[in-house]
Amino acid sequence: MVEYEYREFTVSARIPRGEMRALLAAEAEYGQWELARLRLFTGGRRRVWLRRKIIRVPRP
Repeated sequence: MVEYEYREFTVSARIPRGEMRALLAAEAEYGQWELARLRLFTGGRRRVWLRRKIIRVPRP
C-alpha cells in the first residue's frame, strides 16, 4: 500500500495565477510534490494540498 505525506497551504487572492503556477512547479520539481487538491474560494483565495510518496527503506 502506498503512503503519502501531505502539505497544505493557503494562497492569497493577491498572488497572480502565473506566480502561483511557478510556485507549484518549483515545489513539484525540487520537492517531489504533486498536486493533490486545489480549492478556490469566493474572493480568489486558494487552498492547496500537495502530496508525495513516503519511501520506506526495508531493514536488512
